[in-house]
Amino acid sequence: MTKLDLKEDDIVVIRAFEDEWPEHLFRVTDVWEDCVGGVSLTGPLKDEYGEPDYDLILRVHSHAKG
Repeated sequence: MTKLDLKEDDIVVIRAFEDEWPEHLFRVTDVWEDCVGGVSLTGPLKDEYGEPDYDLILRVHSHAKG
């Protein structure tokens, strides 16, 4: 996954990471060279801001409209 594939308001699936968090949906608010910024939409991290690296993104769940 590269930053060119993502834009603001896309929703992506973040992979589970050991016992720290399960797979969850994440709304992208910023796209940077090494990661994205945004907010978790589901799971125990719901409503939490984060900056996951691209290697944590499994796939795009939905693209922003427009």
